[in-house]
Amino acid sequence: MEHWLLGLEHLANWQVIAAIVIGTALGIIVGAMPGLSGPTGLALMIPFTYILSPIVSIVLLISIYVGAEYGGSITAITINTPGTPSGAITAIDGYPLTQKGETGRALSVSIMSSTTGGLFSTVCLVLFSIPLAQFAIAFGPVQYFALGVFGLTIVASLVSGNWIKGIIAALIGLMIETVGSEPMTGAFRYTFGQAFLWEGVSFVSAMLGLFAITEVFIIIESEIKSRLVDTKKFTTDRISWKEFGGLWKTLSISSVLGTLVGVMPGAGASIGSIVAYNEAKRFSSTPELFGKGSTEGVCASETANNATVGGALVPLLTLGVPGSGSTAILLGAFGLHNLFPGPQLFEKTPDIVYGIFTCLFLANIVMLILGLRFIRIWLQIVKISPAVLAPLIFSVAFIGAFSVGGSVGDVIVMLVIGVIGYILRKFKFPLIPVVIGLVLADMVEISMRRALILSDGSFMIFLKDPISLGLLLAAAGSLVYAIIRDIRAAKRKESYESI
Repeated sequence: MEHWLLGLEHLANWQVIAAIVIGTALGIIVGAMPGLSGPTGLALMIPFTYILSPIVSIVLLISIYVGAEYGGSITAITINTPGTPSGAITAIDGYPLTQKGETGRALSVSIMSSTTGGLFSTVCLVLFSIPLAQFAIAFGPVQYFALGVFGLTIVASLVSGNWIKGIIAALIGLMIETVGSEPMTGAFRYTFGQAFLWEGVSFVSAMLGLFAITEVFIIIESEIKSRLVDTKKFTTDRISWKEFGGLWKTLSISSVLGTLVGVMPGAGASIGSIVAYNEAKRFSSTPELFGKGSTEGVCASETANNATVGGALVPLLTLGVPGSGSTAILLGAFGLHNLFPGPQLFEKTPDIVYGIFTCLFLANIVMLILGLRFIRIWLQIVKISPAVLAPLIFSVAFIGAFSVGGSVGDVIVMLVIGVIGYILRKFKFPLIPVVIGLVLADMVEISMRRALILSDGSFMIFLKDPISLGLLLAAAGSLVYAIIRDIRAAKRKESYESI
């Protein structure tokens, strides 16, 4: 109770309340803009958190994360253009509802379901993160090395379609992080004689390059034309709470599945939405309506993708392992404010942890209010032209990269990594494993070096410890699973094409 009171005290700070409201609104807007996503919004906002206190900064970023997961459903429902990857599942039934003239019903189901899933996963976060943190308090360099390897492999292996590209992308992230002074000896690596690289690649510049600048290049290349949206087709008649209560079975199944998928490092909201949608259809009394404008379909997808938020924060806060692309960026943001997720976070700064718990509950309630109250405003977001969006993103990214250290070198790093990100996107390499590699590189390298010092250079130390051995076996298992999955998928495709 003492820790909860410490967390509740943060709500007396008007800046924290403002961060929740502003962050949630910004998240909804970012999520609703086609082409943008939660990670892009977080990357753009990180430079502006330097002037804020740690709790205000973290609350602002987490609120953006919460709002963005819902925001992707707005354009998915209205113009069949998902604002986020997970919104693609919502569009399956959301857009047919718009075509039937039931836009308001679809949007209200979406926001109510998102809030339900978010609140459920927050409860699970509170219940499971504290015991897990107590268990992880005994972790040393041996266990943290194995944990880092596990985080890298499972994220790479969960990339759909090509596990090799996932591994390569994660290795690229590791390589970028090796630039600068070596953590144990201070020797310079890959600085090419440039002073601005002595301290390594700025995390903020890397995130802005990977997401913001890459997105600008994609927008320019694709020459996207603004869609002429007939807003007369949009309606704002909402679903009743009584009717929404009739979806309790779908809400229950999707909340549990979304939270469980969120806890799995690298799975993310997209997988959660797919799994929940399939199971909702399986248990539905009217499965024939799915894909034709079923409120159950919208409910399943949106409940699950917001439930992954609380689930993804469990490994982030307790072990320092990100469960999604957004939490990977959050992990870097914690470090920028001298906060290091893991068991020590619970011991040294319990007010921050419980403040996050409290504010996460409030952020979901604020999202519900904003989502229901301002449906008409969110409908206007679909009209934003890419011709306006691209220069706006570039300007904000440029200012953000320069403001971090007042160095042109950070801007150059951002642009170079933006080009790398663009090339990776063109060759269909996923960017999320790159981020995971960036944020886990230090933990993996330093933990390995310290463990080898303890064992006089023997790698057997990683196999003798039961926790380390278990994590390494799980890492190997995730790669084997990915290989088998891709082989089976290739065979099914070959069999289909032969027909």
